[in-house]
Amino acid sequence: MEPGGQLNFQHMLEQAQRVQEQLLNAQQELADAEVTGTAGGGLVTVRASGQGEIVGVLIDPKAIDPADPADTAETVADLVLAAIRDAMRAAAELQREKMGPLTEGLGGGLPGLGDLGDLPGLPGLGGMPPGPGGPGGPGGPGS
Repeated sequence: MEPGGQLNFQHMLEQAQRVQEQLLNAQQELADAEVTGTAGGGLVTVRASGQGEIVGVLIDPKAIDPADPADTAETVADLVLAAIRDAMRAAAELQREKMGPLTEGLGGGLPGLGDLGDLPGLPGLGGMPPGPGGPGGPGGPGS
């Protein structure tokens, strides 16, 4: 804030641009990263990007019993699902690690601005009466 309690909008804009750059960099790091999930003691391995996109599945031939194809198919399907869940857990953990520090700062507004949630007239913030197209307002969700 400037003397007299005025908001420095240029400073706010610069901070917002820095945060946006950091978010874009973190998103790119996630896109470039790869995590793995495994099941069955390594019989099935799933590779996923840090954004959670499955990029590969490897099934060890030891997981396949030629004498019982029906049971093998069911077992392998279960192992693939478990490995996918493990990879998604790893991707979510990586996302929290990369994005958490950035998004936590956004939850309470931009640093240095305090809590703007009680200011009237700012869309999406507390203290804002429903308006046209907004939640609860005419033409908006819930109307």
